[in-house]
Amino acid sequence: MTLAATQIVLDRAVALLPFAGILLSFAVLPGLTPRLWHRRMAGITLSWVGLGVGLTALRLGPGAAVSGLWVATVADFLPFMAILMALYTLGGGVLIAGGPWGRPGGNALLLAIGTVLAGVIGTIGASLLLIHPLLAANGARRERRHLVLAFMILVANAGGALSPLGDPPLLIGFLRGVPFLWPSFHLLLPLLIIAAPVLAATYALDRRFAAVEPVRPTQRLRIRGGLNIGLLAGFIAAITVSGLAQGPMLAIGAARLPAAQIMLTVLAVIVTVVSARGTAAGIRARNRFAWPPMREIGVLFFAIFATIPPVLDALHSAALAPAPALWFWLAGICSAFLDSAPTYLMFFQAAGGDAATLIAPPARLLTAISAGSVFFGALTYLGNAPNLMIRAIAARRGVRMPGFFGYFAAAALVLVPLLAIETLVLFG
Repeated sequence: MTLAATQIVLDRAVALLPFAGILLSFAVLPGLTPRLWHRRMAGITLSWVGLGVGLTALRLGPGAAVSGLWVATVADFLPFMAILMALYTLGGGVLIAGGPWGRPGGNALLLAIGTVLAGVIGTIGASLLLIHPLLAANGARRERRHLVLAFMILVANAGGALSPLGDPPLLIGFLRGVPFLWPSFHLLLPLLIIAAPVLAATYALDRRFAAVEPVRPTQRLRIRGGLNIGLLAGFIAAITVSGLAQGPMLAIGAARLPAAQIMLTVLAVIVTVVSARGTAAGIRARNRFAWPPMREIGVLFFAIFATIPPVLDALHSAALAPAPALWFWLAGICSAFLDSAPTYLMFFQAAGGDAATLIAPPARLLTAISAGSVFFGALTYLGNAPNLMIRAIAARRGVRMPGFFGYFAAAALVLVPLLAIETLVLFG
C-alpha cells in the first residue's frame, strides 16, 4: 500500500470515529455506568457530534461542515423524528383494559394483534400500548419471560415490516422515495416465516406453563382514547397521501425537501400537541407513558444523522457484491448491534440510494436490506428502539429479564433457524 493510499485509509478511519463512538456509547455506557449515562447522555452524545463537525471542518472547511449539519437536521432528522414522536404520543394515548389475555390462547391472540398493529401505529406505539395489558394479565404467573421474548420479536420488531409507519428503517426508506405500500407486498412472506412459528412455539410453551401456574379469568375488554384513535386514522391517511403526491422540491437553506414532506412534518407536530393536551391524564398514567424514552431516542437519531455521512461514503466505495443473501445477513447483523434505522440508511445508500432503481422488480436487493434491518433487530436489546423500553417495563413489573448476552442467546436460538429458512426461500 502506497503512502497516499495509507493516508486515505487513515483519514477515512478518523472520519468514522464519531459515528462509532456514538454507537459504542449507547451500547456500553448504560450498562457500565448507568448513573453517569442517565445524567450526561445528551452531553456525551453531542460531544461526538461536535467532534464530527470539527473533523468535517478540517477536511472540507467550516462552511461545508455547517451546511452538512443543517441538511442532516432539516432534511433527515426533523421529518423522521416528528413522525416517530406523533406515533409514540398517539399510541400512548389509547388504553386497552381487560380482554381474554392471561390464558395461552388469549396471550397468543394479543401477540398476533400486536404484530398487525405494529405495522399501523409503529413498533414503539404498539409496544407501549400492549406490553402493559400482557404483563398485567399474567401478573400472577412466575414465568413470563417467554412472553416478553415473543413480544420483542413480533410486536417490537417483525410486526413493523408491513409499512413505513411500522419501523424506523422503513420510514427512512419512505422518506427517500420508497412507495408507502411497497413493504406490504414485499415483506409479507418474510414476516409470515418469522411470525407463524414464533406464535405457535409461544402458544405451546405457554400452555405448558399455564398447566401448573395460576391463570387470570377473562375480563370484559375496554378501550379508551377515542381522540387518539381518530387522530391516528387521519395521520395515517395523511402519510399515505404524502407518499403518492410529493409536490415540488422546496429549499430551506441548504436543505431541499418535497413540499408534502414539509407539510407532513408540520402536521405531525400539530397531532403530537393535540394528543398531548387532549388525552386524559389517567389514560397515560395507566399506560405508564413517559417522555424520557423519546428524548433518548431523539438524541440518538440526531447524532446518527449528523455523523453518518462518512459511513455512507465508505460504503459507497466498498463495492459489495450484489448478492441478496449477503446483504440480508450483513444488514441484519449490523441491525442487531448498531440499531436498525442507521443500518437501513447505510445499506440503502450503499445500494445506490435511488429508490426508483431499487424498487424495480424483482427488487430482491431492497427486500434483503429491508428484511435484514427489521427482523434481526430482535436479536439484541440494541437492535431497535422499543427493545430497551420493553426490558425496563418488564423489569419494573417483576419479570426476571436476562442480561445482554443471555437475551442474545435466547433470541438467537429462536430467530437464527428462521432467518436461515428465509435466506434459502427468498434469497438463495
